[in-house]
Amino acid sequence: MNFKSFSFSSELLQALEELNFETLTPVQRSAIPAVRKGKDVLVSAQTGTGKTAAFALPLIQKLSESAVSENNAPSALVLAPTRELAEQIANNFKAFAKYTELKTVCLFGGINLAGQANDLKAGVDIVVATPGRLLDHIRLGNISLANVKHLVLDEADRMLDMGFEDDLRVIFGQMPSRVQTLLFSATFTEQIERVANQYLSNPVTCKVEAQDSKPAITQLGYSVLAHTRTQALKAVLTHYQPKNAIVFCNRKVQVTEVVEALQEDGFSAAGLQGDMEQIARTAVLMQFASDALQVLVATDVAAR
Repeated sequence: MNFKSFSFSSELLQALEELNFETLTPVQRSAIPAVRKGKDVLVSAQTGTGKTAAFALPLIQKLSESAVSENNAPSALVLAPTRELAEQIANNFKAFAKYTELKTVCLFGGINLAGQANDLKAGVDIVVATPGRLLDHIRLGNISLANVKHLVLDEADRMLDMGFEDDLRVIFGQMPSRVQTLLFSATFTEQIERVANQYLSNPVTCKVEAQDSKPAITQLGYSVLAHTRTQALKAVLTHYQPKNAIVFCNRKVQVTEVVEALQEDGFSAAGLQGDMEQIARTAVLMQFASDALQVLVATDVAAR
């Protein structure tokens, strides 16, 4: 079985060929046929299993076959817990739909609302959003969900852990009573099962285990006193001299303290945390990706 087995359009297959998509992953083999048939889908799959393509490809195909949305309102909505994941998903949709006329808009906090509102006004087929920023646009009258036919909840377990359940309830209330709903989660918790029972109708369930459960990273642990942690970190960086390193802190104030301490000793270091403007966060990530920055000190916002 390959992507041609799903009777995708020539435009979609051309994009996949350019992206070197050849082999189907287990989650794609399980989920794509069900999505193509219009079924609700409940999927348990880890990040890195190809789950974005598992919902993006069949949705792009379905939208390409249907009539243009009325009033430039979206036909598909994808919700993600973080701006980093939302942007990643939106970029995938744009790449897959390169040779179609479908328009994708990504909505997340940290940047000006007006620019996003203009993008929505120009017309959109697919909206990828974080719940909070989507609600901002709903309250301002910038977007209507009345024409949504397909809804994706990606990393739903993380959304619930971050306290978005009430936001989801409001968002569901803005959509038609029956939409095709696809829920993706790393685990099936009691919360996930409750949400699935509430919003999904006779879903096809897919559980995909990670293909390789062995750790891909050698892990070392050092036991140090709290007041010597920064010195220990400097010693580790000096000993191993990594080309790039990410240091995680559990508080924003620690990020600033560690960055200042490293810079004082001549390390090329910068911080990344949730209070930063999106432009500043992107600039730091670009520095790190281009090897202009040796040490990235971050809260778990950098996990994505």
